[in-house]
Amino acid sequence: MQQYNFDMIEGVEKAPGVLAKTIHSERMTVAQYEFAPDTQLPEHSHPHEQIAMVKEGEFELTVAGTVYRLSAGDMLVVPPDVPHSGHSVTAARVMDVFSPVREDLK
Repeated sequence: MQQYNFDMIEGVEKAPGVLAKTIHSERMTVAQYEFAPDTQLPEHSHPHEQIAMVKEGEFELTVAGTVYRLSAGDMLVVPPDVPHSGHSVTAARVMDVFSPVREDLK
């Protein structure tokens, strides 16, 4: 058993305007992203199932060409291998859960 607190984890700048903090278990990765306003996340895909949860702000997530405008409390499931991209409408905090573990985020 291990206890974590994102406030105690040092962030890594993944791209301009994007700060990431990650936690990895044996079978999952949880990532918290802090986006500056008007930050673009380029289209990408990965073999992981993803649940995206907006904790603060407004964020547009485009999945397979459909735009979803999400605000605090909203969640969206992104299936494996489906192209998706994002745009922070405001400053935003987004938490993603991935399964299986995202080795590329370690």
